[in-house]
Amino acid sequence: MARFRALVLREEGGKPVPRIEEIEEESLPRGEVTVAVDYSTLNYKDGLVLEGLGRLVRRYPHVPGIDFAGTVERSDAPEFAPGDPVILTGWRVGETHWGGYAEKARVKAEWLVRRPQGLSARQAMAVGTAGFTAMLALGALEAHGLQPGAGDVLVTGAAGGLGSVAVALLSKLGHKVVASTGRAEEKAYLESLGASEVIDRATLSVKPSRPLDSERWAGAIDAVGGATLATILTQLAYRASVAACGLAGGSDLPTSVIPFLLRGVNLLGIDSVMCPNAERVLAWDRLARELAFERLEEMTVEVPLSALPSLAPKILAGAVRGRIVVALKA
Repeated sequence: MARFRALVLREEGGKPVPRIEEIEEESLPRGEVTVAVDYSTLNYKDGLVLEGLGRLVRRYPHVPGIDFAGTVERSDAPEFAPGDPVILTGWRVGETHWGGYAEKARVKAEWLVRRPQGLSARQAMAVGTAGFTAMLALGALEAHGLQPGAGDVLVTGAAGGLGSVAVALLSKLGHKVVASTGRAEEKAYLESLGASEVIDRATLSVKPSRPLDSERWAGAIDAVGGATLATILTQLAYRASVAACGLAGGSDLPTSVIPFLLRGVNLLGIDSVMCPNAERVLAWDRLARELAFERLEEMTVEVPLSALPSLAPKILAGAVRGRIVVALKA
């Protein structure tokens, strides 16, 4: 039986310990499709798994990695054949099912999306869950009326992976983007992605003192949550929407119903994990068409599998800029 490299978490002393190991293909979990993985990526949730936080993984040994892109090696499903280029994000892969931090993965066919033409495996993972979620957020805002020229569109956590892709997408589509970040040194980076203005996250992160503030945002993509999301709700323009994608600033929402009742604003929850397959296909096709690849490259750093344990605490601390692609063949 063929052996391959993987980053394996084994529980020692109540904590997961990561090691690069060679494992046998027969160790892979059940699934109709075996994929030769070319690239994976590092997301916030991957950081939690690698650090053993959030009780996301209950059984060890475990192979993390919530995303991967590669080529079908074997398939028992009619919709995929050997040689097909595929992408996987979500479905709790990397949490309850072995994930993409390995040279091979075996998964259910329904979890895979065929990689669109013109999008390489590396580019797909430069997008990853973070960028895919940003596209879902953009689509939700558009479905609720957001159009280019409507006014300032806010992106919080803008220097992170989701925020970086959101800034680039919104800018490419003609929106005036205001990027919020706690890292003043990233101003030039965010402007290079298309931000018209960069503001300090501190202006949004204090619990609102009143139920309504001056109307400022034609729309917003928020990766922070907590008091920041509450403040955004008080500042949305009439009938505008905010797409909530994260909780780096906390899961509590100290707000009132006043913005919803007096301004008719919308709070749109974005979940990319269990998103239906048909919506995934549309989102990936649109990313392949509309994301500026030169900006994607600007925000991307490639690392080997061995670098992940040291990067996990950095992404959890908000100290990672843009996207990190993991090369499985490096």
